[in-house]
Amino acid sequence: MRDISRRQAIIGLGAFTLVLAGCGEDGTAPKAADTSANRAGAMANYGVGQQFKATEPISFDVLYNNHSFYPNKNDWLFWEELTKRTNVTLKPVEVPLSDYEQKRGLLVGSGQAPLIIPKTYPGQEDTFVSSGAILPVSDYLDLMPHFKDKVARWRMEPELNTRRQADGRFYLLPGMHESVWVDYTLAVRTDIMEKLGLEVPATWDDLYTVLKAMKEEYPDQYPMTDRWGDPTPGGNLFKLVAQAYGTRGGWEYLHATWDPTAGKFAFTGAMPQYKQMIEYLHKLVQEKLIDPESFTQQDEQAKQKFTSGKSFVISTNAQSLINDYRGPLEKTVEGAKVAKIPVPMGPVGDYKIGTRLENGIMISSKAKDNPNFVAMMQFIDWLWYSDEGQEFAKWGVEGTTYTKDSAGAYKLADDIDMVGLNPGASKHLQKDFGFGNGVFAYGGTTKLLQSTFSEEELEFQNVMNARKQWPVDPPHPFTDEERERSTLWETPLKDHVTQNTLKFILGERDLAEWDAYVKELEAKNMTTYIDLVNAAADRFKKEHG
Repeated sequence: MRDISRRQAIIGLGAFTLVLAGCGEDGTAPKAADTSANRAGAMANYGVGQQFKATEPISFDVLYNNHSFYPNKNDWLFWEELTKRTNVTLKPVEVPLSDYEQKRGLLVGSGQAPLIIPKTYPGQEDTFVSSGAILPVSDYLDLMPHFKDKVARWRMEPELNTRRQADGRFYLLPGMHESVWVDYTLAVRTDIMEKLGLEVPATWDDLYTVLKAMKEEYPDQYPMTDRWGDPTPGGNLFKLVAQAYGTRGGWEYLHATWDPTAGKFAFTGAMPQYKQMIEYLHKLVQEKLIDPESFTQQDEQAKQKFTSGKSFVISTNAQSLINDYRGPLEKTVEGAKVAKIPVPMGPVGDYKIGTRLENGIMISSKAKDNPNFVAMMQFIDWLWYSDEGQEFAKWGVEGTTYTKDSAGAYKLADDIDMVGLNPGASKHLQKDFGFGNGVFAYGGTTKLLQSTFSEEELEFQNVMNARKQWPVDPPHPFTDEERERSTLWETPLKDHVTQNTLKFILGERDLAEWDAYVKELEAKNMTTYIDLVNAAADRFKKEHG
C-alpha cells in the first residue's frame, strides 16, 4: 500500500447526508439518477448481506494492472469462480504495472477506457473530472448497499468528503479500511542494538541517540542508509519525520497542510514544522549518522549496503522486512537480526497518521448508457465492498485454497503459500490462483486485513493501533478554473521545494538562508496558491456544511 497524505477536518452536522446523497452547487441533494432503462441483468432486491448474481450472463471489460510478480493467467480459479458466483465475466484489458498510470490516462482521455477502471488512488481522478470522461459515482450510491453500509458503520464521511469536487460530487469509489493502517516505518539491526545495550527508539530523538552510539562503535560506517528516494527524494523517511513535526514530506508532500492552530491551510514547504524536519535530517547528515546518498539512491544500492552489514537502519514495510532484508542478511552476516520498529514519535505526540482510503475504481461515463449499468454497479458493490466479496478476493474458495476454524481464523491450504505463510509450498495463492490480487483485494475490516499478518507484524500493529488517529483535513476542492490556474504554479513550486529541501539537508545551502528561500517561494506564487486553497475550503464549508 502506498500511503496517502493525512488530513484534518471539522465536519458539519450535514456531512453524513452529503456523503450518501451528493450535493448540487446550491447544497441541495440532486435528484436520483434515472436508471430504469439500464437494469438488464440486475437483481430486483439486492441488499446488504446478499450474494450478487446477475439474472442473465453478462460481461464487462476491466482495466487490469498486470503485476509482474503474479502476471494474469486466463485459467486462474479467480476468474472461473467469480463467474460461477456472479454470472459476470470480467474481460481484463491488460496494462503492465510499469505503464499503468500513463496508459490509464491515455485511455480515459481518449474515451477508449473500459467501463471499470480500478487501481486509481484518491486524487488521481481529478484530472478527468472536467472532461466528463468519468462518472460522478456519488450520484449512484443507492445501487451500492454494501458501500453505503460501510460508510455508515465506519463513519467514513470525513474521508469521503475530501474526495468531493467543487460540484459536491465524488468521482472515485475508493477502497475503505475500517481503521488507519500503518505499514511503512524503519527496520533496525536488533543484534547491534543488543550488543550496544540500546533500547528500541520510541522517538526521533531516541533514534538520534541510537545512531550516535552505533557511530561510536563503528566510526567508519554510516549507521543508517535509506531507500525509496527515487523518484521522490526521501520518499518514506521525509514522510515519517515530517509527520512527527505536524507537516508533510516525501511521498505525501502536498503544498497545503492544515494548521489547526491558525484554522487555515499553510504552504507546506515554508512551514516552521517543515524547517524542523529539515534541521533534524541535516543534523544526521552533518554528524555522518546517515548516508548522504540515502535520499536519492536506487533501491538496490540501499538494500545492498544494508544486507552486507555496512549500515544498520533502513526504511521498511512488512513485506520488505522479510523479502529484502531478513533472508539476505542471515545469509551474509552471521548472527544478524532485524526487526520493524513502531514509527518513532515527535513533537505532535502519539498519533497514528494515515488515511483509511485506498486505491479504488473510476467508472467510465459511457457506463450509464449501458443496458447492464445497474447490474454492473451491484457487481462492483459485491466484489469490492461486501464482506463476502472481499474475503473471496483475498483468500479464494473455502475448502480449496483456505479453511477457517471455529474462531474465524484463516489458514491457507498446506500446498499453497502467500507472504511466507507456508514457505516451500508447491503453489502460490497469487501466482497460481489469482487471489490476493491488488486489483481486487484491498480495504475491508481490520480482521480481514490482519488475517495474513505474522505474530511479529500483529505486535507492531497493536502498538500503532494504540495511538490516536490524526483527524482529517477540511475539503477544499477547486473549480475547473481554479485547478487550471493552480496547475501553472504547482510544478515550479514543487521543484523549488524539492531542490532546496535536499540542499538544506545535505548542507549545500546554509539554513541561515531560510528566509530568503521563503521569499523565493513567494515570488513563485506561494501566497496566491495558498489563498486559493483557503478560499476553496471556505466555499465548500459554506455551501455544503
